[in-house]
Amino acid sequence: MFSSSIRRIAAFLTAYLLVGVIAAPPESFNETLSFEQRDLASRATPAAPHFAVYADKYQSGVTGPPAVSAVKGYNAFYLSFLLTEGAWDKAYEWTTLSASDRATIKSQYNAAGIKLMVAAFGSTDVPTSAGQDPVAIANSIASWVKQWGLDGVDIDYEDFNAMDGGTAENWLISFTKQLRSQLPAGNYIITHAPVAPWYTFILFTFTPSHYPGGGYLKVHQQVGSLIDWYNVQFYNQGASEYTTCSGLITSSSSTWPQTALLQIVASGVPASKLVIGKPFTTADANNGYMSASDLASCVAQAKNKGWNGGVMAWQYPNGGASWIQTVRAQSWPV
Repeated sequence: MFSSSIRRIAAFLTAYLLVGVIAAPPESFNETLSFEQRDLASRATPAAPHFAVYADKYQSGVTGPPAVSAVKGYNAFYLSFLLTEGAWDKAYEWTTLSASDRATIKSQYNAAGIKLMVAAFGSTDVPTSAGQDPVAIANSIASWVKQWGLDGVDIDYEDFNAMDGGTAENWLISFTKQLRSQLPAGNYIITHAPVAPWYTFILFTFTPSHYPGGGYLKVHQQVGSLIDWYNVQFYNQGASEYTTCSGLITSSSSTWPQTALLQIVASGVPASKLVIGKPFTTADANNGYMSASDLASCVAQAKNKGWNGGVMAWQYPNGGASWIQTVRAQSWPV
């Protein structure tokens, strides 16, 4: 996702006590959890479908999130972005509100069934390539979420060089474990927003064809039980990628094989955790745009095949309640 990054705080919160980077275990992390822990995590995950929207752009007359009526039809709203160096844009605006104003807004959003969260990193932050310690960064983000009274955090990790080089996965695994230890399931939501190609694999072998470290299939295998859902970015991946119902839902192109929605499900990621991400307008992404009505048709096809994950939009205020209501009309009327 793109960040307009118009403001920031002077310095980032002091990092918590550093501990060693946690190495990825040879077995799935889920296997190390007790039955009670897995059951708690499962019950604590907000039920699908998820209807998420990000806000990063400056909006005249609006500080922080908009009025609840402006985002009717969504159930997750992300203030963007919290960077490793501090809060910018809508995330920063949230910190400028008085405690009583924040409490009032939070109460209104909760009453409407909308989780209010922060989005971390974005396209301008490359924590792995920058040599940031994943445990320290997780501690700092968790501290910020708690300090400012939000429901959770989205990890919009876009360190493409690290993913291409095979170092992103273990960084994300260590980071996510630490983040969840500080933001317990049942009290906080943790989501991730990977680009769709990061789920690429070679059919039958499940061997990544582009990513030597395993891509997001490895991340999911290791810490998927700690992530509530994935806001998958089906855009900015090529002029004709994910722009038809077939390419988006059933069969992706040979450029990014096996990364259409239902192909990712077939790779082992639960359908309930996969949220289709699209830009509101052609101005919100380089490519991958679909009209709300066309997307609604694709969503209906996927739902008829057993998927129920939901839809994500980038970015408010370029679209709003009318967009999600159109997308939901055939499958989940508001």
